[in-house]
Amino acid sequence: MSQPRLHNHVFRIKIPVHGWRGKTVALTTRQPGIRTQSAEVGSFLKIDENQNEELEENHLCLTNPRSSLAEETQIKPSDFDYLKIIGKGSFGKVLLARHKENEQYYAVKVLQKKIILKKKEQKHIMAERSVLMKNIKHPFLVGLHFSFQTTDKLYFVLDYVNGGELFYHLQRERVFLEPRARFYAAEIASALGYLHSLHIVYRDLKPENILLDSQGHIVLTDFGLCKEGLDPNGTTTTFCGTPEYLAPEVLQKQAYDRTVDWWCLGSVLFEMLYGLPPFYSRNTAEMYNNILHKPLVLKPNVSNAGRDLLEGLLHKDRTKRLGSKDDFLEMKFHSFFSPINWDDLMAKKIIPPFIPTVTGPTDLRHFDPEFTHLPVSTSLCNTDNLHVTSSVREAAGAFPGFSYGPPADHAFQ
Repeated sequence: MSQPRLHNHVFRIKIPVHGWRGKTVALTTRQPGIRTQSAEVGSFLKIDENQNEELEENHLCLTNPRSSLAEETQIKPSDFDYLKIIGKGSFGKVLLARHKENEQYYAVKVLQKKIILKKKEQKHIMAERSVLMKNIKHPFLVGLHFSFQTTDKLYFVLDYVNGGELFYHLQRERVFLEPRARFYAAEIASALGYLHSLHIVYRDLKPENILLDSQGHIVLTDFGLCKEGLDPNGTTTTFCGTPEYLAPEVLQKQAYDRTVDWWCLGSVLFEMLYGLPPFYSRNTAEMYNNILHKPLVLKPNVSNAGRDLLEGLLHKDRTKRLGSKDDFLEMKFHSFFSPINWDDLMAKKIIPPFIPTVTGPTDLRHFDPEFTHLPVSTSLCNTDNLHVTSSVREAAGAFPGFSYGPPADHAFQ
């Protein structure tokens, strides 16, 4: 198994807890079992707690007096049987649910509005919804079927994927052989390239956000930190991500572009081949210093093409990083991926090197028992029987335009 990772809290970084599940936390937040940020790390980063996403871009108006609940949607919480909790995060839970009418299985992400408002994360939730609506055309991105809301909750109805997190399999096997790592890296790269073609930067690639479906293909999930509207030559400055995978320019609070995703791909590929992220240290300040200054060390148990790809992806200067000129095309034509037929890859004609053992949709062996053993709340179907307070009214109207559903004749097909 990989060496356990200990994480510190930094502003708007998704801090994995409970088996590395990401949480967005404030600078001074403490969680049980997690070391608080040392003064050294705080001084190292000099993070401004009031830092906000660029307000002039993708501005979300929260003052619309019309209640969001006036939005027409064809679906409601009681349309589902909620079977098991399969994930948990800062704002709510992910549940395995079966639609009562068509008996199909979905992953339903249920978020608490009050918590989102308290943490001032409305913009990221709406950005996630926006990105999810654009994912329907790519085979390696999780798909959104519906989004809807009640007075106090938001619901995403997503593809159900039960092959387990890439992290889960990597933790069990420690490293992957090169052909398997290449296959996963190719599917991930194609997904990132597609997002970039839509002017979206993902910004949070890590093994916990990479799922395997029941056939063994990659499914990228969790789009809460995506940045929309970033042109090929555009930059942004928001400090976000996950500590082990932060690119140097993000750590230095410099303007960065879509090449942060290629740095993260390099970090994930390195971890698949060597067992740990490239600059990992239990001491967070030391890890950040490594990311900024330590030369990349590549042991010879990886092919020359593999090492060349890693050197290109993990170049500390983003202007010289692989992908800085022609983005995904530089991955596609790199010698490391020469065994990959990209048309066959996109058509899922390449047999995955590993097929998860699952007997059916209710087989939860690849999910953390910490979640699946939790009781499912009956309030999921009775969310509008609330005592109306000012905070409830604020939450009810804070997410205009959230609800989404396909045309009636395409629903749940």
